Amino acid sequence: MIDLPYVVAGAITGFIVGVTGVGAGALMTPLLLIFFGVSPTTAVATDLWFAAITKLVGARIHQKGGQVDWQIVKRLWAGSLPIAALVVLVVALGDPIAKVQWLTTAIGLVIIITALGLLVAPAVLARAKSNRLSAPSKFKAAQPMLTVIAGAVLGLCVALTSVGAGALGSVMLLYLYPLRMTPHKLVATDLVHAIPLAVVAGTGYLIAGLVDWIMLMNLLMGSVPAIVLGSLWAQKLSGRWIQIALAVVLFAAGVKTLS
Repeated sequence: MIDLPYVVAGAITGFIVGVTGVGAGALMTPLLLIFFGVSPTTAVATDLWFAAITKLVGARIHQKGGQVDWQIVKRLWAGSLPIAALVVLVVALGDPIAKVQWLTTAIGLVIIITALGLLVAPAVLARAKSNRLSAPSKFKAAQPMLTVIAGAVLGLCVALTSVGAGALGSVMLLYLYPLRMTPHKLVATDLVHAIPLAVVAGTGYLIAGLVDWIMLMNLLMGSVPAIVLGSLWAQKLSGRWIQIALAVVLFAAGVKTLS
């Protein structure tokens, strides 16, 4: 059964993710909570699989351009996947996050932090470049471990709220690799990191029976063609103005989620 509002929501989100690498969790989760009235656990569970499948399509297009930095991706996975797997274990063993009353609050807070992260990204990049150039050896020596720690933080955020892999991840990578991360490489690397993270995090919710498959299929009907279009456009334009608009929307959505 086709549900047009879900298809449209998926298309909008898919296009934004294709252009910026951001939004599969940060945008879709508040849409499901606020506009569709979906329960927090169903929103998180369904959005994780929506993100995994949608980003897989986008990542294949970005990967063809050779933009994925696999060394960085592997460092992020070293931190994010074990943490996500731990959350999966908690969910699958019958202490479902469905019973955690603070889940909606956690989602709202992460969304607001995500919005602020998008807004301050240029300042973060400028600061990181200054640090990188003033003490290059010290900065580079700290990069591997800090990247693993960043991955762990992302793994926790994504597994609990489905939010953070794209927006928070991109800000972290800009700070950790200010000279290495071009805009297109940032999007591609972010997308590839997020795919197995979403799958691992979503497995616990899947086992717990919290995924709404009909809603997921409708969302994907919109997002899959849209992310292809967005990913192709990403190679021709800057997504900064979309990030700013998205940050404003996310901030309002985060406040609404908390209210």
